[in-house]
Amino acid sequence: MKQADLDAVLSALAEPTRRQLLDLLADRGEASASTLAQAVPVTRQAIVKHLTVLDGAGLVTGRRVGREVLYRARPERLEEAAQRMSALAAAWETRLAAIKRIAEQA
Repeated sequence: MKQADLDAVLSALAEPTRRQLLDLLADRGEASASTLAQAVPVTRQAIVKHLTVLDGAGLVTGRRVGREVLYRARPERLEEAAQRMSALAAAWETRLAAIKRIAEQA
């Protein structure tokens, strides 16, 4: 995952309503913006805007069925971001351990 992709995922996840929408999609499998608006205390238009951000980050995908778009979560994108964050955490642990060894030798 490129840095710009990770930035988009983290930015999308920073908003609580978007995280709630991802949770709902994970539970339901697929849902339209209208269906999601019934479960979240914001307008359908706001839901569509949030879904657009999530789609841009690769966290959801939509497919047109008649006049509606059904959205589903893309867990593989979250997994990619989690792996990237885990690698970053491991790198920092290594750096901090080296600093600790140096400090203890002084």
